[in-house]
Parts: sequence; structure tokens; C-alpha cells
Amino acid sequence: MKIDLDIQPIGQERMMERLQALQAQLAPTFQLPPETSGLSGNLPGGDGLAPFDPKSLGISLTADQAPPAIKALIDKAANEYGVDPNLLDALVSTESSYDPNCRSRAGAMGLTQLMPDNVRELGVQRPFDPEQNLMGGAKQLAQLLAKYPGRLDLALAAYNAGPGAVEKYGGIPPYTETQNYVKKVMALYNAKRSQP
Repeated sequence: MKIDLDIQPIGQERMMERLQALQAQLAPTFQLPPETSGLSGNLPGGDGLAPFDPKSLGISLTADQAPPAIKALIDKAANEYGVDPNLLDALVSTESSYDPNCRSRAGAMGLTQLMPDNVRELGVQRPFDPEQNLMGGAKQLAQLLAKYPGRLDLALAAYNAGPGAVEKYGGIPPYTETQNYVKKVMALYNAKRSQP
């Protein structure tokens, strides 16, 4: 007996949605404290970012510092693409904990966890090279900040889940991973901006 399975490719974005839904079902859910205004997400200088205590998310600022060589590359890449170095630093901390050899189960690579599909369009030839990876991540972040002007929360959600998911849901997708990601990056960003 022959069974004919009609299996169609579903694409990376749909696959990520399915993986995140499965992960949410199987893994214990990390619940964040409710916030009333922290995700309104204006860019620096706006009124929409509520004061945030990073300790409320269990974020240790002393344990969350980039090694000096990586920090210098973060600053260089951020300045190259007009991104706040503290924002890029917070993203790198969240994405890879400053590990240039980091690789996710989904195939994301390096400090900024670049996806294989994005590497070429970002001009990155060696995704595990810290400088190239940071340049690519800073470029992608700058593009998303320009796509969602004044909406840091949406730019971060698009970095994590893809712009398609943000468009589909008309805002931050209802994925626990993405919602936690946005809150964590914004918390780290606010904490890093307030450091002397």
C-alpha cells in the first residue's frame, strides 16, 4: 500500500510560528510582570518608555557586560548605522550573551543571531566573525527602526519574529518568546542608558 503525502514547504516565517507555538506548549512559560506602558516603545527622547527596573526581570547588570573587545565592536557597528550603541548592546546581550560562536536551533548565527537568509542581503560573508556579524545586525536593526519609526517595540519584535509576523498581527505577535524578548531588550536598553 502506497501512501501519497502531499507535503508542501511552508516557508521560514510559518515554520518559526509553528516552532514558537510548540515551544510555548512544551516549555514552562516564563511569565513577566504585567506592565501598563513599558511597551509603547518610542525611540529615545520620547515619552513612551516607562521607567523600568531591570531587576524585576531578573536582569543582573554586573553580569551583563560585554567583554571590552566586543563592546568596542558594538560601538563601531552602532555608530556606522546610526543606532544607539546601548540598544545594540542590549540586543546582543539578549540574542547571544556576547558569544560570537552562538548558534540557535533555528540556524541563527553569531552575536546578533543572523538568520542564513539574511546574511547575504546584509553583506555578511563570515557570520561568526564578530565584526561582520555586528555590522550585519546593526544594519538590520537600523532598517527595522526606519520601517517602524517611533516604535522601538515593533522594530525589536520584527528583529525576533520577522516583519511578516508583525504585519500579520498588526503589532507585537502573540508569541511568548517574542513578547519576552521585546521586554528584555527594552529593559536592558533602559538600564544601560541609565548607567554612568
